[in-house]
Amino acid sequence: MAQGTLTPTLPSEAESILAKETSRVLSARVQTADPLQFRMLDDPTGGTVKLPATAVQMLIHILEEMARGNAVTLIPVHAELTTQEAADMLNISRPSLIQLLDEGKIEYRRVGTHRRVRFEALMAYKRRADAERRAVLAELAAYDQELGL
Repeated sequence: MAQGTLTPTLPSEAESILAKETSRVLSARVQTADPLQFRMLDDPTGGTVKLPATAVQMLIHILEEMARGNAVTLIPVHAELTTQEAADMLNISRPSLIQLLDEGKIEYRRVGTHRRVRFEALMAYKRRADAERRAVLAELAAYDQELGL
């Protein structure tokens, strides 16, 4: 990605098992908005670190996805993506994405001759498109009900 995020890789079976066990342990411990304190066992001074509860929740979600065998990538909401990265995230071709950009359906900016798409603008478009799809699907389901199908 343009901001130097890590390339996602699929977890091994051992990593998936470890992720599942760890997510269960952390889920049981995170009950409040208070930070969680962790002790570093491999630190000879017995140092501890505090993690905000929101960071622990995010870590739990990452571990749950890894437990399912899914690759995970963190992207800051302010990150800018290339058109290829944005197209890949929407699972469409790059020319289709360029058409959406040119139609003004997704905000972008130009850097020289290149287009850059903000992650949050891409996700806003995706939410709108998903909502439109769900509305059409509900309409079709209602129509099928009317016809008795």
